[in-house]
Amino acid sequence: MGLFDRLRGQDDPRVAFIGIDGVPFSLLADNPDEFPNMADLAETGSAGAIESIVPPESSACWPALTTGVNPGETGVYGFQDRENGSYETYVPMGRDVQATRIWDRVTDAGRKATVMNVPVTFPPQRNVQRMVSGFLSPSVDKAAYPDDFRDHLESSGYIIDVNAKLGHKDDKTEFVENANKTLDRRFEAFSHYLQQDDWDLFFGVFMTTDRVNHFLFKDYENETSDKEKFMAFYRKVDDYLGQIREMLPEDVTLVIAADHGFTSLDYEVHCNTLLEQEGWLSYEDDDHEQLEDISDDTLAYSLIPGRFYINLEGREPRGAVPQDEYQERRDELKEMLENLEGPNGRKVADRVVEKEDAFRGNHDDIAPDLVIVPNHGFDLKSGFKGKDDVFGQGPRNGMHSFDNASLYIDDPNATIEDADLYDIAPTILDLMEVEYTRTDFDGASLITQ
Repeated sequence: MGLFDRLRGQDDPRVAFIGIDGVPFSLLADNPDEFPNMADLAETGSAGAIESIVPPESSACWPALTTGVNPGETGVYGFQDRENGSYETYVPMGRDVQATRIWDRVTDAGRKATVMNVPVTFPPQRNVQRMVSGFLSPSVDKAAYPDDFRDHLESSGYIIDVNAKLGHKDDKTEFVENANKTLDRRFEAFSHYLQQDDWDLFFGVFMTTDRVNHFLFKDYENETSDKEKFMAFYRKVDDYLGQIREMLPEDVTLVIAADHGFTSLDYEVHCNTLLEQEGWLSYEDDDHEQLEDISDDTLAYSLIPGRFYINLEGREPRGAVPQDEYQERRDELKEMLENLEGPNGRKVADRVVEKEDAFRGNHDDIAPDLVIVPNHGFDLKSGFKGKDDVFGQGPRNGMHSFDNASLYIDDPNATIEDADLYDIAPTILDLMEVEYTRTDFDGASLITQ
């Protein structure tokens, strides 16, 4: 138990959650000698691979993980969402998340929460002890609250995100240096506030892992000359996680988790180009770059990643598919997507999910009609500028996966079997002995009594 707890006379159990964005469980589990701290945590606590959500995209995953409910409840389906009754799109931010965050539940229970660098939390909330927003935040100055917290982060050179554009260069040296610097600053900030010992829930995310995976994961799997850059970075991640575990007081349970898995990328799949070539989508003119530019006779369109919408009469402003033809058209589109093959002869889709099977809640009115969960190697893109070919390759060589996300709990009484992202929030509340109603979540606690 920490000194601050002894002074304030409380003995409620606490949790430190550390997010490792996009880290596949197999990467850590298959290399115990390289990552001894995670191997020890798995041996003395509980560990396993869990499933992500549909779609496995960080902008949708982190709201789901931090609320324990699906996008139909959070209202966030991906990096780009569509306005109701409009073809206008927007990038969801923290205020667009409609479900209750886990730190709000902790705060409502009279406990304190420190929240650092969680994606899709900008602007920072003012009802928690302290927060610095993560991915999509414009600057530390605007992303941190309160003032003394912001001042400390700025003076220590805190970095919200990696400069991903450096990863587009053939030589990854500068990118990896920037990634390591970002990781170092994040660890320094986490360490400072973890040891301040005035919180009940510490919730921090290392997103740099996702960035490194996007540009170096295939180098790891194919053992290219850049593999050592990748492994050296992850050895540092393992070391930092080990140091965090060591610095935590006895009354704190450490939980480490990824929001999705990762795998090598072989082909980018330009979904709107596919729809255009197959006669499902057309544009008003040759100058097009956004959803609003589709023509009145468009039957379907796509938003990233792999979300497909029927251009439905009465729902879309210029819907071309009558309500009584909806199911027939959706079935036809689903069959086409299920049969789509890449240049290597492999099926693009592991499965095509209908919206009724993935989304439910008060905000499912903007849910996609179909979502492709792709096979490993096919990264789904959905721009509206137009591409000459359905299949292509870009600067990234790694992509998100629905399966194989990491979960570690420093408690041998956790059972990580057939688990998914929705189980994390109720598990944390159980560890903290914060009351909740079972029906509040789409998942269930992994702690066995």
